[in-house]
Amino acid sequence: MAHQKNNTNIRPLGDSALVIQLGDGISPAIHEKVKNLTNLLEKEPFTGLIESVPSYNSLTIYYNPVAVYLSRTDKEASSPYKKVSAFILALLDKLGTTETPEQRLITIPVLYGGEFGPDLEYVASYHGLSVEQVIQIHSSNDYLVYMIGFAPGFPFMGGMDERIATPRKDSPRLAIAPGSVGIAGKQTGIYPLETPGGWQIIGRTPLDLFLPELSPPTMLQSGDRIRYVPITPEEYAAYKEMKQ
Repeated sequence: MAHQKNNTNIRPLGDSALVIQLGDGISPAIHEKVKNLTNLLEKEPFTGLIESVPSYNSLTIYYNPVAVYLSRTDKEASSPYKKVSAFILALLDKLGTTETPEQRLITIPVLYGGEFGPDLEYVASYHGLSVEQVIQIHSSNDYLVYMIGFAPGFPFMGGMDERIATPRKDSPRLAIAPGSVGIAGKQTGIYPLETPGGWQIIGRTPLDLFLPELSPPTMLQSGDRIRYVPITPEEYAAYKEMKQ
């Protein structure tokens, strides 16, 4: 059974999770609500909370139904889902009174084109631009990380200039190298691991985005601001040498 409040929809996801829908579409304003609710949950967790996973316009909450059930009082809702939903509905009242946390601005060096950006010329041709213009446009915006998904540490970023928005490839590649920077529609992102993928690859960063030895194990987080900075082959090699 779904619950609604102030244009927010809460619905179950199996017997140990629920989804809080805070709006529709891709919007920084909606995502700000997602981040604020995430931060409230971190400050005021309920008994049985396992994890909260933010996305473009929703927040998925995973919980231990046994722990939630055992934490209830006789006067509270009978099911874990109803108890967690009631907790979230009360938390939503605090959204307007909380301060949005300061965003991190992270610089990502990118070597554009050549063997590291095999689709850069295609993107330029698709829009009737030069390669240099595509690089300039792509590296002139700050991007918002809306969510981490698909692969560990893969950031889905919005805010890309529509002048270089390019559809995914018709036939995905079977393997894309770690650090590859791509375009898919109005989004840009970075492949943290070698995986298949259909994004248009325009460059590569020497940085590692998936760091399993750390906590959290991903360099980027939902809500971060990203700025791409073009680098030379020599600078790319220097970054790689520093990591070693």
